[in-house]
Amino acid sequence: RREIDSGVDVLERRREQAAAPTVAAEVERYCQARIDGLKSGKALRRYFERDLVPALGKKKVAEVRRADIIRVVEAKAAETPRAARLLLTAIQGFFGWLADRELIDADPSAGIKAARINKAMKPRRRERVLDDEEIAAFWDGIDETRIHRLTAICLKLILVTGQRPGEVAGMRHSEIDGNVWTIPASRRLKTDTANRVPLTPLALELIEQARQEVERLAHRRRWEVDADLVFPARQSGALSVHGLDRAANRYRVELGNKNTTDWGHWRPHDLRRTCRTGLAAAGVSDEIAERVIGHGGGGMVAVYNQHRYEAEKRAALEAWERRLAAIIEGHEPDIAEVVQLHGAG
Repeated sequence: RREIDSGVDVLERRREQAAAPTVAAEVERYCQARIDGLKSGKALRRYFERDLVPALGKKKVAEVRRADIIRVVEAKAAETPRAARLLLTAIQGFFGWLADRELIDADPSAGIKAARINKAMKPRRRERVLDDEEIAAFWDGIDETRIHRLTAICLKLILVTGQRPGEVAGMRHSEIDGNVWTIPASRRLKTDTANRVPLTPLALELIEQARQEVERLAHRRRWEVDADLVFPARQSGALSVHGLDRAANRYRVELGNKNTTDWGHWRPHDLRRTCRTGLAAAGVSDEIAERVIGHGGGGMVAVYNQHRYEAEKRAALEAWERRLAAIIEGHEPDIAEVVQLHGAG
């Protein structure tokens, strides 16, 4: 009554409040304007659609408070700390965009630091590896699932070569010269140098299986794909890391993928870590094993030491292949089969 007596049009104010944009509506506009055209657009959309919109979607953007955002991010941190940090970054981008467009007076996400929200958000170095039972179950079971044949071969090749899932998924025939695969610097993550990966007989066999599968699909479905790609996707481009992760998760029961206490089910990148761990178990020195997976040789060492370690890397991957074959066949490798590679030669 006091507001009415002072001349405030209460009904008009209520109409304005009802017409005020909601978080859900503005998230959609933001994604269309800024996110959808990005390479990571789909992943960013999922953060909004899975976490922000279900929690705050019905709220007016002007009503969102700092505490609301912190609750959303903390809930995510309880599940996956790394994803929570990425979610916070996405949310801050969204509310910064709203502030720039003057849809909100102040950005409630400004100044929120991930490290100050929840100790659980401090990223832990992931240590998940497949044990021998999981390796055997994965290798024998994946061909019995409904996982796309190219996806299955790609996952196996990650385990055999120890390279990053994205690098294996994007493999091209033009990168292969005989029994050596050179991953160009332009396709490598976290480094600006190429990596020469020796291809063992098993790796070459998997690549040949992929080639035959692509030919079969092209004949049956009249596929028009980039013929240079070893693992082309059904629609366009190469297989995606997200697609590999989704397949491994969807068929985790059939693959014998255990839900461990600390890390849960294994993911495609854990196949790379399993290879690295298997190299160590096969007697390969840390220096050589790190070079196999593309980690070694940085800084001044790379300037003065021009040795490529190709013979050592090949021997290391062959030792891992023998160990892998023994695991798949169901017995421990004989001590005579373990190759000692502490140093050159």
